[in-house]
Amino acid sequence: MKKHSQLRRPQPWLVQFLDLYRLGLSNWRWTWRAAIIIDTLTPLVGMLALALFGQAFGPTTLAYIMTGNVVLALMFGNSRKVCAHMSFLRSMGGLDYYATLPIRKTALIASISAAFFTLSLPSVLITIATGSLLLGVPLQPSPWLLIVIPACALPLAGIGAYIAVLVRDADTAGAYNLLFTLALTGLGPVIVPPDRVIPILNMLSYLSPARYAASALRGALLGPVTGQLAIDIAVLVAFTLVVTALVARRMDWRASE
Repeated sequence: MKKHSQLRRPQPWLVQFLDLYRLGLSNWRWTWRAAIIIDTLTPLVGMLALALFGQAFGPTTLAYIMTGNVVLALMFGNSRKVCAHMSFLRSMGGLDYYATLPIRKTALIASISAAFFTLSLPSVLITIATGSLLLGVPLQPSPWLLIVIPACALPLAGIGAYIAVLVRDADTAGAYNLLFTLALTGLGPVIVPPDRVIPILNMLSYLSPARYAASALRGALLGPVTGQLAIDIAVLVAFTLVVTALVARRMDWRASE
């Protein structure tokens, strides 16, 4: 009896996460090439369109445009994908399948976010290199990028998951996620310098993870690295942990029924 109970003991959290992460990546083994192309073209088109107007304002604005579009791809692209995937799992009974497994909700949420982040990495690197070349923005990459890039992607992925577990209808969840994306995009110095943002929006942006993501990416990618980078990373990590805990608490394995 004791031996039987040991066999059914759940695996450690990290083992669960890695298994679910590999499972998540395998779901996209046939479509990852098309996903990379789309994820690369979208921020590049937006970057070049904004650059046509930003050239008149100098290199600082161009630097904000480049890093801001990378943040949009990292944060909001992953948020949209996680929201859509979680909504799909709910509507198609996928959560019922996961309910039969001895896994933790936080491991599932983290693995889905990490899988989409991994798929977005090639397009992010291409966007950075191409944007720097086309806009003439010099890069001074820091080793902190290894922490900053995932720290930028995960907070809004958690928001996408939270919207998916709150809203039953997939189309409605996608609409709310898009609305949230547009609101945070225009809130503060994400793609434009702070002196070109309405003061009230600049103040409210301190409540938005997008502000800290944009600031962290500029510091780690363009330099100089200051104490502000540590603050930005700490805020992004804290936001990710809080949102992931909220999603796990709110998510019902049997929500599809």
